[in-house]
Amino acid sequence: MISIRHERASDIEAREALLDEAFGDARYRKASERLREERLPAEGLSFIAADGRRVVGTARLWNIGCGNGARALLLGPVAVAADCRGRGIGAALVRRALREARRLGYAAIALVGDAPYYSRFGFSTEKTGALWMPGPFERNRLLAVELAAGALDGARGMIGAAGRPAEKPDLVALVAQDRRSQRARRHRAA
Repeated sequence: MISIRHERASDIEAREALLDEAFGDARYRKASERLREERLPAEGLSFIAADGRRVVGTARLWNIGCGNGARALLLGPVAVAADCRGRGIGAALVRRALREARRLGYAAIALVGDAPYYSRFGFSTEKTGALWMPGPFERNRLLAVELAAGALDGARGMIGAAGRPAEKPDLVALVAQDRRSQRARRHRAA
């Protein structure tokens, strides 16, 4: 049985493997990735589809600015394990993301994706014509949905990253920890 729940720290490795399977290295070259780099997802808006303990789907939302002051989010990436596609898991993830974003008071959600798929959730190009992504993108794939009427009125310019910056690792501490671990392994082996 598939359940949709908030992502946990223990899901990260499986989520990353799923995204690698679904998108490969190309995911790091996408314009939408520029908006996610060195950022944390919007608080409370990272979701996992689980089949028992197995992560079979993911959807995350990220804070963005779209030039008009609206509380806006970027949806993506949304991915489902290859052997689980066609079962409505992606749609369930998108619906949960929309519902939670609305509940938390966000006004709009943008994404770069397939219009025929996302239009059933209300996404369209209707109010994205004056918006740009940071890097190459296909104009017909920049979609948005308003969660509050008129939220994207006046939205224009470059979509920018907003929200919580990711903590940068303390490389000195990581190297020291690794050295301690290596010494401990050598000591146990001796």
